Amino acid sequence: MTQDDLARTILTKAGERDRFLVAIAGAPGSGKSTLSEKLLASLDPGNTGIATLVPMDGYHLDNSVIGPLGLLARKGAPETFNIAGLLSDLRRISARQGDVVVPLFDREIDLARANARIVAGSARIILVEGNYLLLDAPGWREIGDLFDFTIFLDVSETELEARLIRRWLDHGYEPEAARAKALGNDIPNA
Repeated sequence: MTQDDLARTILTKAGERDRFLVAIAGAPGSGKSTLSEKLLASLDPGNTGIATLVPMDGYHLDNSVIGPLGLLARKGAPETFNIAGLLSDLRRISARQGDVVVPLFDREIDLARANARIVAGSARIILVEGNYLLLDAPGWREIGDLFDFTIFLDVSETELEARLIRRWLDHGYEPEAARAKALGNDIPNA
């Protein structure tokens, strides 16, 4: 199925609904962000605001919070996200309670930026992408229940490893450090 086929499926399922939430989930490096951006372009080619994107990464807890908890080495694990904040924002978005301002994660500075994107009350299709949107665990389960349509990207561990090492190399890591980061943090979070 191509991204255009997937976009048509989403539009068909959304029908005339005022609000339609789509989860795009998968392991780190599975292609969630890439697919989300392509889907957004297919769903709203004229950039009219009919669709928008909420990346779950904006809900990363700050390093100053997870460090003292001993979770810095596991950043990106389910317990290193502001689940309550994500759930609250998605409930407001789902209920169409006007514009909702959401955070975005800035990989260059390894920090979530508060109030970085507005989800307009007029947007009909909301794409939400993240690792744990469909996780069957307390807090996450409630998030998963909000979605009208779900997409899970299933990628082999070998492919994930190659993609994640490439990601860290592209961020300036030396080969051994990129491999250590991918295998020590990202793959365990897959």
